[in-house]
Amino acid sequence: MHYIFFSVCCSVLVSVLLKMARRYQINVLQAITWNYSIAALLTWIFLKPQPASITNAPLNIYLLLGILLPAIFYIMAAAVRNAGIVRTDVAQRLSLLISLSAAFLLFGDHLSLLKGIGIAIGFAAIFCLIPWQKKHVVAQSNKSTWMYLLGVFFGIGVIDILFKQMALNKIAPYTASLFVVYVLSFVVSVLGTFYQVKVKKRRFLFRNIFFGAILGLFNFGNILFYLKAHRALEHDPSTVFTAMNIGVIAIGTLVGLILFKEKLGVLHKLGIALAVVAIIIIGYSV
Repeated sequence: MHYIFFSVCCSVLVSVLLKMARRYQINVLQAITWNYSIAALLTWIFLKPQPASITNAPLNIYLLLGILLPAIFYIMAAAVRNAGIVRTDVAQRLSLLISLSAAFLLFGDHLSLLKGIGIAIGFAAIFCLIPWQKKHVVAQSNKSTWMYLLGVFFGIGVIDILFKQMALNKIAPYTASLFVVYVLSFVVSVLGTFYQVKVKKRRFLFRNIFFGAILGLFNFGNILFYLKAHRALEHDPSTVFTAMNIGVIAIGTLVGLILFKEKLGVLHKLGIALAVVAIIIIGYSV
């Protein structure tokens, strides 16, 4: 469970950085590009991958992750812009349904009574912790809005499943696989940045590189520990999916309270308490 905790912490720090981006006038799309270059560099330095040693590589997984990882940032940004923060957050959290379905249908996970209770309490915690305030909602329900929300829902769910498949692959070392995915994500992001600079005439600023480097450090940690959690809990993917999701939203709420002075209502406090209970129960069910 400690790998899940480290991954949650890194994931929350990524969210904090993205939230601070507007304050410091950071171009998020450019920062995301350099984020993947730094993540690839850190993988190369600390994990010493050997891509040449990969035989029978799951190229379909590599390509899908290489496209989906940067694409989900763009889709989420568009969803927030068109549908509002609340509905985007709901779509992101509900993607846990896809991950859990895969855990039991594809990965052969076993649903014990204790784990089932933990998951049910976890969903209750997520429901309580979602910011339901109406002031954050953008009143817009056209076709493109729902396409963005569905993109967030399916995109995050599919990414979770692909990372699980990559972690389970016994032929390709996960360190080499991680490096390849980061390089592919960087290439895709560069194409997006090139389009933005050349076609949209957005300025290329060096502060975006610096911000992206910090983002890449925590993104590297997030995905590395997430993969390690799946390898350590090979037969309990539902535990990783649920604990990760609950942990991110619970700790993210506490960080919002401390750093951004966000107020917690009674429902949010109940959600944090339920999240702690759910994680403890799921932890004991392993």
